[in-house]
Amino acid sequence: MVIIRETLRAIRMTLILWLLTALIYPLAILVIGQAFFPFQANGSIVVNIEDKPIGSTLIGQIFTGDRYFQGRPSTVRYSQGRKARPTGISGSSNLAPSNPELLNRVIEQANQYQEQSIQPVEDLIYASGSGLDPHISLKAARQQLSRVASARGIPEDEILPLLNKYTDGRFLWIFGEPGINVLRLNYALDLQDINRKLN
Repeated sequence: MVIIRETLRAIRMTLILWLLTALIYPLAILVIGQAFFPFQANGSIVVNIEDKPIGSTLIGQIFTGDRYFQGRPSTVRYSQGRKARPTGISGSSNLAPSNPELLNRVIEQANQYQEQSIQPVEDLIYASGSGLDPHISLKAARQQLSRVASARGIPEDEILPLLNKYTDGRFLWIFGEPGINVLRLNYALDLQDINRKLN
């Protein structure tokens, strides 16, 4: 009799725990996310003027061409060509600091920036821990400012307000460093070009 009672009690507790953790909690998080943070809850997807998704503000992307600010390097290989297309694989490198392949990759990246007369600051030559960081430092953006302004045929002073606008502050005002979201900045520059052509 005791065994049956304890078994029923264990089943009842399991069902209650399952209800709380598998149904009620996820549903509450879904409702709160959609009600109060819909942009973030749906992946922070940026859409263009044609309402087509162009990327997430949470994931670093490769930009090609002198017209664009470039983000942190990624170990993910993208397709070659005029426009970079992701291969669908995300991830970071698992190379140890002592691995010569990592050193060669960093030197190659630094040389590419030096050829463009850009001082290769840390976040332009080193990948982040996840390999997906969507931000660069203000210092890294300023190193690229003259190249982007020259390629777009606009004065640097027109880009500076956008650098300030798309700088995300420290997390909870104390953790990390301020960073510029590269996708949002580059899209704002493209919109600025479109507006200039229309006016």
